[in-house]
Amino acid sequence: MINLARRRRTLRLAFLSAVISLMAAFAANAAPVPLYNTYRAEDGFTNAGVSLAVVAYSVGTIAALLVLGRVSNHLGRRRTAIASLGLLLLGCLLLLNVHTIGTLLTGRLLMGVGAGLASSSLTSYIVDAAPSRPAWLASVASSQTPMLGLTVGAIASGALVQFGPWPRELIYLVAVGLLLVSAALIAISPETATPTPGAWRSLRPSVRVPARVRHLLPVAAAVLLSTWATGAFYQAFVPALVDDQLHTHSPLVLGLVFAAYMAPSVLGAPLGGRFTPAAAQRIGMIAFLAGMIGIVTAIASGTLVLFITATIVAGASQGIAISATTRGLLHGSILADRAPVFTAIYLLSYSGAAFPSLISGLLSNGFSLPQITLGYGALALVATVFTVITARNPQTSD
Repeated sequence: MINLARRRRTLRLAFLSAVISLMAAFAANAAPVPLYNTYRAEDGFTNAGVSLAVVAYSVGTIAALLVLGRVSNHLGRRRTAIASLGLLLLGCLLLLNVHTIGTLLTGRLLMGVGAGLASSSLTSYIVDAAPSRPAWLASVASSQTPMLGLTVGAIASGALVQFGPWPRELIYLVAVGLLLVSAALIAISPETATPTPGAWRSLRPSVRVPARVRHLLPVAAAVLLSTWATGAFYQAFVPALVDDQLHTHSPLVLGLVFAAYMAPSVLGAPLGGRFTPAAAQRIGMIAFLAGMIGIVTAIASGTLVLFITATIVAGASQGIAISATTRGLLHGSILADRAPVFTAIYLLSYSGAAFPSLISGLLSNGFSLPQITLGYGALALVATVFTVITARNPQTSD
């Protein structure tokens, strides 16, 4: 009994350390968002250039997931997680001196690699160490902690850019401090995955999910591609929209607007736990589409209050849909399945962030921002219709 109680305490430490570290990783990734308008105004960056920064980050993440997504099964969760935090720290240091688009792209690419490694290792670490009750805790913590981190990072960055000293540097220094603390917490936490041979072989790109949940992948792709595309839209284009269409120049307001999409996702996720995965996906995506319609309407009319309200609706509903998708794909998983499953989840997610951003960036020279927003609304419509028609639950047995 004493050993069992000690084991539970050490697993609780690992769970909390992994959650804190994943939140810090994504808080660091949100740090540049309120600075994009500063870069536009002071360094002449264009909307296309900012969208390329989102693409660079997503490409780095996708590359890391393809090559490094399974490495934590062989090297252990702790070692891989600390390496991911180190890459993010280096990216923050590089972004301390952004005056050219090349520096921004390089820094975001490096942070993308770190985020990809963190996405597979830290989320698997969370699921490994999570308590068995409540049953939804592992999927909600693993899928929504990034959203919480993005929320905290965006608000903190907006406040420090607007009110703090060294507006272009301070948020990155704070992020470096958080990443160092996170690495220390991981270092004192127990390992949950026994290292196994085959680390070099695991670097060969491979994506697989257990056969029992493969039938869930089409709807998972629809949910993740559309919701993460909108998240990337908020990074790439909402800074300019808030400035140009909604007529506010405050970095803090920009951070709050970005947070208004990310934060409700965390609150919406536990609500989805009350339904089967398929039902929660349908409910979440229908509400997400309603939010996107409100966003398109608000931008067309220049109404900030409606924009924020619709953003909150879209954010909460994406939390329901994403956590239900994660819960379905993790159904019946064993420890060795989890890193590959999360690799597949984040590959779909970051593909949704990268490719629409790339296309939108190329189109931004010929189309207005309201027109580009309409394209994202159309993507949400297609994904919602597909989800409503084809959502299915995981099989209860093999």
